[in-house]
Amino acid sequence: MPRLFLPDTELNSRFITIKGDKARYLARVLRCRAGDPVFLYDDKGNSYSSVITAVSSREVSAELIEKIDFHPESPLHVTLLQGLLKGEKMDLIIQKATELGVKEIVPVITERSQVRETRKMARWIKIAEEASRQAGRNTVPVIRQTTEFDELGGIPLPGGIIFWEQGGEGLDDTLKMFRGRKSISLFAGPEGGFSQREIESALEKGFVRATLGGRILRAETAAIAAMAITQFALGDMGA
Repeated sequence: MPRLFLPDTELNSRFITIKGDKARYLARVLRCRAGDPVFLYDDKGNSYSSVITAVSSREVSAELIEKIDFHPESPLHVTLLQGLLKGEKMDLIIQKATELGVKEIVPVITERSQVRETRKMARWIKIAEEASRQAGRNTVPVIRQTTEFDELGGIPLPGGIIFWEQGGEGLDDTLKMFRGRKSISLFAGPEGGFSQREIESALEKGFVRATLGGRILRAETAAIAAMAITQFALGDMGA
């Protein structure tokens, strides 16, 4: 059955009209027709079975049949703070972190970030929506506005772990400190990692240092590995 994300404001009546790229996806890519079922979900964790009632070149009409009790989400609320990366590396992290159950992503400009600004928010949101659909999730992670490292104090964050290749306990031992928690922040650096000043600042903010082993990982590999290990240890991947 096709899966489609829509904002909750578009799922507030029995009969709905889907327009734009999502309508084209149903009509042209999936070649849906009247009578075909479609699974709809919103940004509030609600899921619905529905049936398509009409398809045109510009819009698709559907009827919501019933609300579904569907809970594929991890019980662990993971916020991923990611030092801004160049090229398509951020795209990859957003895609894979979404598949692994991240709830929030905060792009951060750090001292060693090779990219100082970005206008990719719309692209990142689309990647997160597509990855959520592919992974069978019924929510889409929130992607925050890109933030300077020194401005993170203005964002409410759960306690968490900052990854540094130059020191800290192994991630497995560090995660034991967070057992029983319902939320955690993971802070992964850009190419070149964090500066000493940034590590000290993060520790003052309540973060704990950890490493991902003796090998030096690419920035995108480190973030994805950290997400997977954390979900295994504290979330639903180890259940």
